[in-house]
Amino acid sequence: MKRLEESIAAVFFVCVVVLFSLTGASAQQTAATDDTYDAVSAANYCTATGGQVETRYPYFGTNNPNPLRLAGMRQFCQYTEKNGGSRIHVLLSTLVATKPTLAALAYYAKVPLGQTGGGNPASYYCTQLGGTDLFGGINFAGGGWVEWGAIDESLEACIFPDMSSIDSWGLTYHSANIIRGINLGRVLKYHKGKNN
Repeated sequence: MKRLEESIAAVFFVCVVVLFSLTGASAQQTAATDDTYDAVSAANYCTATGGQVETRYPYFGTNNPNPLRLAGMRQFCQYTEKNGGSRIHVLLSTLVATKPTLAALAYYAKVPLGQTGGGNPASYYCTQLGGTDLFGGINFAGGGWVEWGAIDESLEACIFPDMSSIDSWGLTYHSANIIRGINLGRVLKYHKGKNN
């Protein structure tokens, strides 16, 4: 019975690999939230608007000495304020999406922060908006999108069901009319209107 299960698992794995190679999918294109997303153009747009491209990897257990690197990667655009040094991170595909994304709409909406009940207010706010930045649920292990050596090594990125993302702290501060890094209303390709 065990050999049969192993054989089925092996056949399934081979089918997934073949299907993946036939579709020509790449890690650079898996996070698209807009039909026209192109990773190279998005990276160029990030730097042209004053941002810096960061390639980040998901890790679970960042509060432990040996965190577990998970599969995948995502590219974020980091905008840093020139005077104060505050930062905001936005997923490249969210930055260049010309159609509405849940992350962009959350940024523009500035929904007031509700009662947090303790814990991380930015993580709570992300959940309040319908997203999540939790790795493995509520626990003390920690987790996030990591770029070792960066100023913000482990990023708490609020990811929404449409796979769009802006960092949780950036969204939380913006809800109180505090701009971190840059006003994303000036660089997001999806514009809600003139009064961002």
